[in-house]
Amino acid sequence: METGTAYYKRGFGVIKYDTDPNWDHIATINSGKLQGVPVEVNYIDPRKVRPRQRRLYFALLGDIVTWSGEPKEMVDEYFREAYWEKTLGKSISLRDGTQNTVSEAKQLIDLVIDFIFAYRVPVRKGYELLPRDEEDFQYKCLVNKQCLICGRHADIHHVDAVGMGRDRNHIDHTKHRLMALCRVHHTEYHKIGKTAFCNKYHLSAPGIHLSADDLKKIGVRGDYEQAANK
Repeated sequence: METGTAYYKRGFGVIKYDTDPNWDHIATINSGKLQGVPVEVNYIDPRKVRPRQRRLYFALLGDIVTWSGEPKEMVDEYFREAYWEKTLGKSISLRDGTQNTVSEAKQLIDLVIDFIFAYRVPVRKGYELLPRDEEDFQYKCLVNKQCLICGRHADIHHVDAVGMGRDRNHIDHTKHRLMALCRVHHTEYHKIGKTAFCNKYHLSAPGIHLSADDLKKIGVRGDYEQAANK
């Protein structure tokens, strides 16, 4: 077994090769040199698929079946084929005892979530299981103006107070954390407060920052000249 040293931006590590590299081939693709060859490093996720991920996937699948009228087996096959294409030929199983990992299950679930946002599928069964504390999910809720809690049409809520009497058209909103909340949950947030709201809906990341471009796309007016010049 060969051992090599890999240098990273934040330090260095040791790489052990599972099989002996074909040094002749490496030299051929690197102009005859064995130094300075770019490599791709994949970190192995030791965690196996979690029951919560399995429940989330099939709950969301059920919502898509209700919306589309297509058989569950057909919808399931559609996303497994999409996963197969995205991962260049890898299959996935969410059954008990599967060798697939948490990271691989997340890739499959992300395909389903992207589909739901793209086609505005009404989600009811799986919504309470969705990973609301993940920044990518909160981002999708904001740019699609769908409530983080229930999926209904949302307002853009400022987690960080803007201040009384300020003209929001002249504020740099990139400096404020935002959440997508429908009128019902927006009102509840102000009624019970941030801490109680986040505890109730299991939010560990209450709001995220959006870029000036994203804010403009969703119609949030503001003074973004300073942000654009940074």
